[in-house]
Order: sequence, then structure tokens, then C-alpha cells
Amino acid sequence: MHSFKNNRGKWALALVLLLILSAGVWRALDKRATQRQAVASMTTHQLALSTVELAQSDLVRAQVLDISQGVAISGSIKAVNSAVVKARVAGELLNLKVREGDFVKAGQVLAQIDASQYQASLRQTQQQAESAKAQLDIAQRQYANNQALVEQGFISKNSLETSLSSLSAAQSTYKAALAGRDISAKTLDDSLIRAPIAGQISQRLAQTGERLAIDSKIVEIIDLSRLELEASLSAAESLQVAVGQTAELRVEGLSQTLSAQVVRINPSAQAGSRSVLVYLSLPSVPGLRQGMYAQGSLGTSSVRLLALPVSSVRTDKPQPYVQINSNQRIAHRNVQLGVRGMNAGQAVVAVQGVDDQDSVLRGNVGLLSVDLPLRITQPAMTPTSPAVAAP
Repeated sequence: MHSFKNNRGKWALALVLLLILSAGVWRALDKRATQRQAVASMTTHQLALSTVELAQSDLVRAQVLDISQGVAISGSIKAVNSAVVKARVAGELLNLKVREGDFVKAGQVLAQIDASQYQASLRQTQQQAESAKAQLDIAQRQYANNQALVEQGFISKNSLETSLSSLSAAQSTYKAALAGRDISAKTLDDSLIRAPIAGQISQRLAQTGERLAIDSKIVEIIDLSRLELEASLSAAESLQVAVGQTAELRVEGLSQTLSAQVVRINPSAQAGSRSVLVYLSLPSVPGLRQGMYAQGSLGTSSVRLLALPVSSVRTDKPQPYVQINSNQRIAHRNVQLGVRGMNAGQAVVAVQGVDDQDSVLRGNVGLLSVDLPLRITQPAMTPTSPAVAAP
């Protein structure tokens, strides 16, 4: 009986241990399933967070472009027509009415120099001309009378020749007096300061009340309707330039790119530097001013190749590469670089290693991991240039 009770106790203890072990295994399995669900949920959440959203403007299509090659140019913008108005006579400056920025018309009176002295001079020369005219009339009557007397035989021919000489002298004196009067009138007219061209006042170089000498500068006028770039090139570079070639320019302060054309080439090299000045005509664009600095590339030749913007090519690895949109995921693709140049005002480079119409990330997007999910937030547009976004 005692042995039977001991066996029952052992079986009960074993059953309790089995139940405890089963409960522990069940709890462990339940905990593992919960962890798996949490990991799966976290992975899904992290995947959603790691998806990159880009606008269509953040991508660009690889496409065949006309790459313009040439020489780099830079220089200051100048007005084709400009004039520095100077004093033609000496005197006190009166009534200077214009200031910087004022518009003026050709022939408009800008100021006046004190003309009292020149008015008196004109009256004097006018009176001298009238006196010379009176002397000429007397000499003409004397010659006519002597000519009649010679025909009647009352005086000799020598007297007629003498009166003819007096007439010639009177005529010369009268002509000289008229010339003096014209000079005085011109001097008086020069006391009025007129604008030689239409344009804007860029500098006011004298003030009312100031006494000016001849050729003293008063104002500068520039005509902004026609502007040009004056660029300095080396002698070797100038040999590649011809009239009619075009350049793509960027001007400080302007967001748009300007297209300019070579209109003149200086036939002489500059003393000292041996550089050659080239002049490019600029289009009429609001905001352009004389003295602005412009730089760009003058196209001397052109090739047509598959190209991308230079900024889209990354060089932080041993071999240049680009980031592309491959089935809505980021991929890195090595490329071989070719010729560089300009297209529509943008620096581009010929590439090998990508296909035509591949969507490439622009350089301003930054470095992204390979195989990272990608989503485009805006619809694509039809490509027209390397600056056009790609889907």
C-alpha cells in the first residue's frame, strides 16, 4: 500500500511538471509569433519611410543633343551708341536740367553756358559785316562810274583798273566780315548744350554754376536699345572666331541665358597683351545695363551625340556614374564621358553607358542608395532639351 501511494505521488509530480513545461513552450511560441508580427510590421513601415519621392523636375532624360564646342568668353556689356557731351565754349554753366536716369531726345537742350559775351561778339561782327557791305556798295558804284568815263574817254584805263582793285578788296572784306559773323553765330549757338543722341543720362559730370573750359565733360548719354559684349580673346583663340558665330551667355543678375552673335572682330591686337577684341550683338532684354558682366561659350563647332547635363554625372567613385530610375528603383550606372560643350545655355557632356531616354537624377538630388524605392510625384512631360524633366 505504501509503495502504491509513492507511485501515485510520482505520477502526479510528473504530470505537474509536464503541464508547466507545456505552458512554457506555448508562451515561448506565442511570444515568437508576436515578435514576428512586430518585425514584419516594422519592416513594412521602414520600407514605406525609405521610399524616395521626387518631382519630375528632379530627373532629366538622356537624349541626343547638338553639343556646341568653342572658346570661353567674358567681358562687359556696352552700349553701341553712347556720347559724352562736352562744352564747346568756355563759360559759366547755367540751367543743367537733367540727372542720371533721365530720358532725353536727340537735339534736346540740356543746359546753357552764359552767352552774354558771345551775344555781344555776334552784334559786333554783324555791324562789321554791315560796314563792309556799305564799303562794297561804294566800290561798286565807283567802278561803274569809272567804267562809263573810260568809255567816254574822260579817264584812263589805269583809273578803271584801280577802281576794280578797290572793288575786289571791298568784296573780300565783306566776305571776311560775313565769315566772322557766321563764326560768332556758331559760337553763340554752341552755348546751348544739346543731346547728340537719344538715350538715358548715365553720368552727370558738371553742376550748375560751375565755370567750364572748352571740352569740359558735362553729361554722358547711353542708348540701351542696342547693346553688345566686348570680349577679349587670345591670338590663338581669335583664329577660330568668325563673324556670324553664336554664343550662349549668362549675365549676372539675369536668370535667363542670352544668345549673342559675333558682329565685328577688331583687326588689330591690343598692345601689350596681344589680345584681340571681339564684339557680340546682344538681344534687347529688359534689365540689361551697360557695365554688366557676362560670360559664356562661343560656339566654333558642333557635334550631335547622346548627352546629359554635366551636373548629373557623379564623380565620388573611381569611375564616373549616374543615378537612374530603373523600374521605380534607384540604380547606379557607370558611364564613359566624351566631349563637353553647351546646349541651350546649359553645360552638357556626351556619355556612353546609358540608353536614349533613360531617366537620370539631377545632381542637386544628392547621393541615394542603390535599389532604394522611388516614386515620382508629378506626371512626365515631353522632352525638348536636357533641362526638361523626365518621369
